[in-house]
Amino acid sequence: MFARLMTGAAALAVTAGMAAADYTLHIVHINDLHSRIEPINKYDSTCKAEDNAEGKCFGGYARVASKVAELRKDLEGQNLLVLDAGDQYQGSLMYTTYKGDVEIEMMEKIGFDAMAVGNHEFDDGPEGLLKLVEGVSFPVISGNIDVSQSDVLAGKVANHVVLEVGGEKVAIISALATDTAETSSPGEAVIFEDEIAALQADVDALSAEGVTKIIALNHVGVNKDMAIAAAVSGIDAVVGGHSHTEFSNTKEGAMAYPTMVGNVPVVQAYAYSKYVGHLTLTFDDAGNVTAATGDTILLDASVAEDADIVARVAELAGPIEDMKSRVVASTDAAIDGDRGSCRAGECAMGNLITDAMLDRVKDQGIEIAIQNGGGIRASIDSGEVTMGEVLTVLPFQNTLSTFQVSGETIVAALENGVSQIEDGAGRFPQVSGMTYTFDASAEAGSRISDVMVAGAPIDPAKVYGVVSNNYVRNGGDGYKMFRDAMNAYDYGPDLADVTAEYLAANGAKAAVLDGRISKK
Repeated sequence: MFARLMTGAAALAVTAGMAAADYTLHIVHINDLHSRIEPINKYDSTCKAEDNAEGKCFGGYARVASKVAELRKDLEGQNLLVLDAGDQYQGSLMYTTYKGDVEIEMMEKIGFDAMAVGNHEFDDGPEGLLKLVEGVSFPVISGNIDVSQSDVLAGKVANHVVLEVGGEKVAIISALATDTAETSSPGEAVIFEDEIAALQADVDALSAEGVTKIIALNHVGVNKDMAIAAAVSGIDAVVGGHSHTEFSNTKEGAMAYPTMVGNVPVVQAYAYSKYVGHLTLTFDDAGNVTAATGDTILLDASVAEDADIVARVAELAGPIEDMKSRVVASTDAAIDGDRGSCRAGECAMGNLITDAMLDRVKDQGIEIAIQNGGGIRASIDSGEVTMGEVLTVLPFQNTLSTFQVSGETIVAALENGVSQIEDGAGRFPQVSGMTYTFDASAEAGSRISDVMVAGAPIDPAKVYGVVSNNYVRNGGDGYKMFRDAMNAYDYGPDLADVTAEYLAANGAKAAVLDGRISKK
């Protein structure tokens, strides 16, 4: 009611007979920064200082802050929200070393208005999310998680927030991917509800209070965002994350910014600090969106870096710089670890990592290696390879896990691995010691065929030795069938160290495509 009265009062100021004045809202947004505190290269991993000096790099918090400050200045006196769609945590040595302190400090420097909980905010359990929620001065929200049973998070995570912007009430609602229990570590006390049902309940409650402008700030992936935009009545726009989807009106192959689902605009801004999105919404007096425009803004070398943040980042990087800069290998070709490659089929980085895993434990009767594609976070450029680059590819501090399961269980694991390709899920199985064929369009349970181990068809009844990482072995990314494996040992060497040593010994020939994974 307050919003309507405000707009009605404004109408009295215009010429009699004219419609009430429109309300324009600017939304500046990022998502999936994944601890890219420092600038990134074209492969989304930490950029070398000399390359940044030569203008070859993108993003980093100093550029994000600079661009947001510039937009705030340009839009001074206008209605503006600065939003984060989740996953600040996990992805670089800054997070591995400081466990969220740096991300919290940088977010506070920018001053977001609201943030959605991302799945990786749970990577260090509920305590990791609590640290974030209590460390920032803006609301961190999620509307489809019930934390009331958690002795850590109860009462700490609101399901929505209502902000007053230019005299109008604007509600921010949020949903988190329901498979977070498989992709991170929220614990059993955090209960997930259906995204669409939870969001509709929030919209209905807010509408009953007279709030007419409602933005969904989600961390569910673009496909679910599109479904939400179609199914939840009363949402005015969806600002998303999780799938790292490129939206752009100038880059070929990207989704249009915004992409309209009926009358609802859907946007996202890729990931890793490379872009900032700027969505402009125009509302009529009844709170309906009458126009939605904007685009993502590439944070390349033309965007000046905030000098104070550059100095602070250099200070933070000091204790880890020696380890990061240590050259561990070299390669005469780039190694593709791109998300789009490693979550949809055979990729060079997947072959390198799984071959390295299998090589390390081959004398233990292990025949097969399986690595989840979502555990591969970046590519490596040609030339010298530093430990910092390897740790950007493999930042999770996973250890090698060895275990024994039947051939039937392995096929079930592969079925799980290819089950969510359309969503870019991280469960896609990169392998070594075996080959397989998949048909993503087939019915569940029949997507996998032609599984061969050491040149022979897999025997469903035979027990095979497998190596993976401790996250997958303990059921991460849907691999629950490995939880009851025989003779499991989860405390092997760090996967990043194993990969670095193998790359040092084998060079670029360690990362080639050889047809071990085929698509129908």
